[in-house]
Amino acid sequence: MSELWKYEHAAFEKGFDLICGVDEAGRGPLAGPVCAAAVILPRDLDIEGLNDSKKLSDKRRRALYDMIVEQAIAYGIAMVDEKTIDEINILQATFLAMRRAVEQLSVRPSLALVDGNREPDFGEIPVQTIIKGDSLSANIAAASILAKVTRDRFMEEQDAIYPQYGFAIHKGYGTQAHYAALREYGPCPIHRMTFLKKLYGA
Repeated sequence: MSELWKYEHAAFEKGFDLICGVDEAGRGPLAGPVCAAAVILPRDLDIEGLNDSKKLSDKRRRALYDMIVEQAIAYGIAMVDEKTIDEINILQATFLAMRRAVEQLSVRPSLALVDGNREPDFGEIPVQTIIKGDSLSANIAAASILAKVTRDRFMEEQDAIYPQYGFAIHKGYGTQAHYAALREYGPCPIHRMTFLKKLYGA
């Protein structure tokens, strides 16, 4: 048994059968949406190289994305935009994206394993949070990859619309180059104004 399946196996032993992993990408950036994914993998599926998306190269993540989508029992991916983030705050926006991703699943999971230590409300679906879950659970790792690749692709599309910010490179995170572009050009429509208070006092 892969180490990545130990949390799932503990849940299987308690009688849970369909287990989904849930994770997000994009809580920290200054621009763009937060993206969440929910994934149910076949039991003990061994996808070589599956790991926390942050520990993988961009090329490897994209290859794994295709494998996960092809082999998952079910998956859902949802984004919540920057305007909603500004309205309800990033934590609530993250929970909203997670709920939407879980709602997209074509089969109902009996348990949701969620990365982190904050517990979203998925209605009648029980939740178990796992700190650093994206490197400890196969299903969460898979969700982290789907969320990260989806959000990266979105930010690359935005780069074509707003080329002056360098979104294709930093994906909206607060790099020196991104702050320099903000000082020169000001914010664009996909910037999170609540994240730019120091610059603009919004």
